[in-house]
Amino acid sequence: MVSEQNNTREALIKVLKKYWGFDEFRDSQKEIIDFVLQKKDVVALLPTGGGKSLCYQLPAVLMEGTCLVISPLIALMEDQVSQLIKRGIKAAYINSSLHFKDIDRILDNVIYGNIKILYLSPERLKTDLFLDRFKKMNVSFVAVDEAHCISEWGNDFRPEYRNISAIRTFNKDLSLIALTATATPEVVKDIEDQLCFQKSNIIKKSFIRSNIKYNVINAISKEKVLILSLIHISEPTRLRRI
Repeated sequence: MVSEQNNTREALIKVLKKYWGFDEFRDSQKEIIDFVLQKKDVVALLPTGGGKSLCYQLPAVLMEGTCLVISPLIALMEDQVSQLIKRGIKAAYINSSLHFKDIDRILDNVIYGNIKILYLSPERLKTDLFLDRFKKMNVSFVAVDEAHCISEWGNDFRPEYRNISAIRTFNKDLSLIALTATATPEVVKDIEDQLCFQKSNIIKKSFIRSNIKYNVINAISKEKVLILSLIHISEPTRLRRI
């Protein structure tokens, strides 16, 4: 586990600057990261674009072992891994696009190499090949991306999302972070129940976007209004006279 010395704000900012180029965390990111570093289960509710991925990627860099990221989308896995590699962070993904030999090699690299972050689908968790290797892995923690799928898709479209917690039977000390941008209080409760959280820890950032404004404009010439909107985007009151 990460030492308290490496868990100070100064130490975290140093890593943040080194790999992501930022000088400060966004709202709630530091608080979520602290939960992860303390190996406590946590649900992170941040709006789209709110920096959810950083909340598990940064702790993964600091902690010993490999972070497993459960993701429902192949394109998302590939994009995230590509971005991490560009930042100098060793990451990999396993999905249906890979040959068996490549999957076998990647799993070996997780055990014997120094891959910090491994992306995979919830269906992959139940395969004999993965389970056999998982028992030999040094897993720092598990991140469940798009965690609302557990509740909203779990009964039919992606039922394996509701079985993620089964890997806890092989590692009693395993901690999880569930990340989503869309979840009602009922869905959050279902996420915690399905992932077998021992304690409810929920970090939620406001979804209010002060930089987004809505205007209803009645106009015959939509093209004209669109052009004026783009030109005078900072002066919406002028559009009311059109």
